[in-house]
Amino acid sequence: MIVVTGAAGFIGSNIVRGLNARGVTDILAVDDLTDGDKFVNLVGCQITEYLDKDVFRVQILADTAPQIEAIFHQGACSDTTERNGQFMMDNNYRVTLELFEWAQRHRVPFIYASSAAVYGAGPNYAERLVNERPLNVYGYSKFLFDQVVRSRTDQLTAQVVGLRYFNVYGPQEQHKARMASVAFHNMNQFKKDGHVKLFGGWDGYVDGGQMRDFISVDDVVSVNLHFLDHPGVSGIFNCGTGRAQPFNDVACAVINTLRESHQQKALPINELVSEGYLRYVAFPADLKGRYQSYTQADLTALRQVGYDKPFKDVQTGVADYVRYQLVQNHN
Repeated sequence: MIVVTGAAGFIGSNIVRGLNARGVTDILAVDDLTDGDKFVNLVGCQITEYLDKDVFRVQILADTAPQIEAIFHQGACSDTTERNGQFMMDNNYRVTLELFEWAQRHRVPFIYASSAAVYGAGPNYAERLVNERPLNVYGYSKFLFDQVVRSRTDQLTAQVVGLRYFNVYGPQEQHKARMASVAFHNMNQFKKDGHVKLFGGWDGYVDGGQMRDFISVDDVVSVNLHFLDHPGVSGIFNCGTGRAQPFNDVACAVINTLRESHQQKALPINELVSEGYLRYVAFPADLKGRYQSYTQADLTALRQVGYDKPFKDVQTGVADYVRYQLVQNHN
């Protein structure tokens, strides 16, 4: 049996689908369905069992959990604006530590979600302590557990892999509300208002020119499954494309793919702006000095351990995502 925590969430449900695509269905899905609408992410998935996260935690602490082959630990509070540090540290740090220690006792591979938030404002995004300065308690909760893994590297009894996700987008993120991806919000805004709004220029960047490493959830699943296939590899690795692209690229891909669905031709950015499809708002004063204007994953470590697949660029990945959503909305 393979455990996926956060299984009804964004990345977790996509990992379940990725396992199912391989013919793996003996899956224990663990999550908190207090927000019952998240169940839709598991519709169409094949799993053996579902457990509430608190029930599973009791089993782990009491050492009564079933026989497990591997754990994909995706469950966490991912709201970077959450200010309740007690909740964040228990939910993100302490639970992860408990699962890790159980997996080590039972020699079970443990692949968990870290975050690019550990790097704070950057500008260097290689997996080294000198680059890690989280700006919020969410980032700190991920940073602290990564340090536990580093301190135990020489004593591991089974694989442990931490994946530092950059800006992930793709299907099954609708429940994340304001924490959903830029692509998701751009889609909804264009369908509602007929235009997309981005932040204007600041911090040396032109209007809509701030850059992030945007990664398709399909690629995130591929990286997770790569480590499942290579249980001898442990460590902390960036999970991004290694390619920084401006927010303008995301908006253009969204708008032109939606235009395509109405048999309208793609337009270059200057025409999207001049015709009012892409608009800019003043950069918020309260975000100045607290905003990541640039992120780009250093993939050196990931490539060195053998992950050699290409990553989708924004133009390809976001267009695929928009087309997927259009199909789902018509079903």
